[in-house]
Amino acid sequence: MTDDKIIDIADSVVSLNVRLANLVIDCGDEIGKTMVPLNEVAALVLSNPHVIMTNAAIAGIAASGGIVVVTDSKFQPAGMLLPLDSHYTQGERFRMQAAVALPVQKRIWQQIVRSKIQAQAAVLKRLTNHDGGLPHLSSRVTSGDTGNHEAQAAQRYWPAVFNNPHFRRNREAPDQNRLLNYGYAILRALTARTICGVGLHPTLGVHHHNRYDPFALASDLMEPFRPLVDEAVARIVFEQGDGVPLGKDVKKSLISGITGLIEVDGETRTIFSILAKSASSLVAVYSGEKKKLFLPEW
Repeated sequence: MTDDKIIDIADSVVSLNVRLANLVIDCGDEIGKTMVPLNEVAALVLSNPHVIMTNAAIAGIAASGGIVVVTDSKFQPAGMLLPLDSHYTQGERFRMQAAVALPVQKRIWQQIVRSKIQAQAAVLKRLTNHDGGLPHLSSRVTSGDTGNHEAQAAQRYWPAVFNNPHFRRNREAPDQNRLLNYGYAILRALTARTICGVGLHPTLGVHHHNRYDPFALASDLMEPFRPLVDEAVARIVFEQGDGVPLGKDVKKSLISGITGLIEVDGETRTIFSILAKSASSLVAVYSGEKKKLFLPEW
């Protein structure tokens, strides 16, 4: 069990400060003040535009290895603060990361896509009792996914996961895509935090190279974990409809779906533990010590 916490500031005007190594959340009303040890803050998500945060709070979270995420009106991450110096060999690992050969990057991406499609199949099996033929697609993914099996899997997966033949993943859509946006923002932040924790730079991706994505490596490494968000959103939509407001209870359900205990490879782990092991294995692949990432066998 981990003490890592994800704190979402969304529903009230608050001020954030630090006192005796604790983050102080002051709502200024009958709720009063809440104190959380800084070393337990994995991510602080600021969804409310009316938040007052002191420099001590920002610096304290970063120094303890936590992250601060600011979202826009569509719950997409508008900004992210990551620890600047989180590993003693950070500079050396940056240089190693930048020098990784293209064939190695392609092999890493092959492993990531295979794991993602396996995860999608597992989610479909739990939700619909049918895997959609995705395990077969996963087995056909080649180096660099030159056959674009990731996209082929998505064409089967999205209509099935929401039992809606017309559903498409569209970040701007006012339906359950809003919930997916929020869940992915949390997942990307946790992944970026873990990447920094092992001394890698989240901008230098192995597949994602969008000039507007400052966290390309996080976008890569989070791919096999996206279906955790998808399943949580699907269960909410089945119960409450695709127009359900993204309120406190829904956010709580989404965060629980991401951070709850996960059965992987015969072991019960948290997302924090799995991401940490995946990121450490990525360092080993970059350095030539290993050829295979640690990724969930869902």
